[in-house]
This record gives sequence, structure tokens and C-alpha cells, in this order.
Amino acid sequence: MTRSTTEIVLTPDADDHRIARYSAVAIALSVAEAAIPLPLPGVKPGLGNIVTLVVLVNHGWRDAAWVSLLRVFGASLLLGSFLAPGFFLSLTGALASLAALALASRLPRRWFGPVTLSLAASFAHIGGQLVLARLWLVPHDGVFLLSPVFAAAALVFGLANGLAAARWLADDAKKDDIAEPPAPPAPQS
Repeated sequence: MTRSTTEIVLTPDADDHRIARYSAVAIALSVAEAAIPLPLPGVKPGLGNIVTLVVLVNHGWRDAAWVSLLRVFGASLLLGSFLAPGFFLSLTGALASLAALALASRLPRRWFGPVTLSLAASFAHIGGQLVLARLWLVPHDGVFLLSPVFAAAALVFGLANGLAAARWLADDAKKDDIAEPPAPPAPQS
């Protein structure tokens, strides 16, 4: 009997390489963040989200979604939390923040820059996590009594991450300006 095999060949392009590089940075930040002692369970700075914001502004929502989801899966595999409740909370928060970013990224850029986008994503992230916690982990409305604490954390960390992303984007813009040679002077007649 002869067996036929089908070979699938995947050829990564420049976009795939770019997404992989950004995802690696986001995963590294998430793993490093796991080593930071936290005053309250579930309150984390979300450093990997800085990368997601930079990708969103520079390359669009689709690439930002890839980076965010790869970060969630990659970090959970490295930290040993894949399919644990923390993984599902992280995934729900990421999906909620991606939904908020999809909506907010369609709004005028002059009002919705990296800081505002970060705040929208941060509040959506914690909102999604609180809803999942209520529906699955703590089937009691008392979980919402923690909302002010988590909202304060979302405000502080959303603002800090947005400012960090804005700084990263400004530094990239400066590098682009330096890398491009000045245009030759126009011929005068």
C-alpha cells in the first residue's frame, strides 16, 4: 500500500518576522513583570501592552491583535499558567482591550493618541476580567466591590503605559528623521 503525504510549506514574510520580534519583546516584558511583587493579586502594570500600543499606532489593529494574543499564550506557557484561571483572565482582558482598541483606533488621532488608547484598553481589560471573575470564579456581586481599586490601577498603569508608548513612538520618529537624508535643495532658475 502506498501512502501519500501532503507537505505544507509555510513561508514567513517580513510582516511575520516583525510580529514575531514585537511579540518576543512583549512576552519578555510579561515574564519580567511576573517577578515584580504585587501588593494586590491581579494588579499588574501590563508592561507588554506598551508593545501592543506601539504596534497598533505603527502597523494597525491586525498586527496589534497578533502581538497581544501571542503575548498572552507565550507568557502563559513560559510561566506555567496555560489553561489556569490566570490565563483565562489574561485572555479575557486582552480580548476586551483589543475590542476597545478596535473602536478607539477609528476615532480622530488628534484626540486618541497612545495615552488615550492605553487608558481605553486598560479600563476595558480590567472590566473584562471583573466580568469573567464574577461569572466564573466568584459567583457573587461582591467581586464588583473591588472595582474602585482596579479602576485606580487601570488609570495609573494605563497612563504610565500610554506615556511609555508615546515616548517609544517619539524616539522612533526621531530615528526615522535622522536616518533619512535631507532632501536636496530645489534648483533655482
